[in-house]
Amino acid sequence: MPARTRTQGKISKPRRTQAYLKRVERILTELHRLYPEVDCALTHRNPYELLTATILSAQCTDETVNKVTPALFAEYPEPALLARASQASVEKLIYSTGFYRNKAKNIRGMAKRLVEEYGGEVPATMAELLTLPGVARKTANVLLGTAYGRPEGIVVDTHVGRISLRLDMTRQKDPVKIETELCELVSQEDWIWFSHALIWHGRGVCDARRPRCAECTLQALCPGKS
Repeated sequence: MPARTRTQGKISKPRRTQAYLKRVERILTELHRLYPEVDCALTHRNPYELLTATILSAQCTDETVNKVTPALFAEYPEPALLARASQASVEKLIYSTGFYRNKAKNIRGMAKRLVEEYGGEVPATMAELLTLPGVARKTANVLLGTAYGRPEGIVVDTHVGRISLRLDMTRQKDPVKIETELCELVSQEDWIWFSHALIWHGRGVCDARRPRCAECTLQALCPGKS
């Protein structure tokens, strides 16, 4: 089990009183109890597959992506092959993930840049990852954390954003601002785990439209409970 989370000393918001920080500490402790060992739900065998799957997961469920990627990676098991693929052939394979034209363009462009700039390898720094087509900070954080074990930030997807707002761990709406506030509250050693924990909680309990608050052991700590 990961070490018990400690809140960091840098607190920039006046509302973060000792009572507030204590409540956050209890939230993190309960999340550790509920999800002691969680990982990325996207099926992958290497950084290239994880990067591709993460790009495809935009506005799409991981379950759908996991149904699509076996055929995609069977056809294009390495960046060099995907870089040479036609737009039409990639679109056909990833159609069910939605926004398939733009996603096909992005993963083909990503693969081409990997081949041309990085010798076919997925880079392991935030700055380099952000140069790849289809990669923004969330995707880069997924790669750095899951593929390379480097906690450079907290992944803020729809689950993390929604639940952190409900739990009053942030009042921001912009993902980058949410990430900044969460990084002030959670120890860096737990950044990778924390995003996975909230994602799993969002899928299993804290649904966007019908959260199952009566089943949630965080209910007593949640200002946003229904």
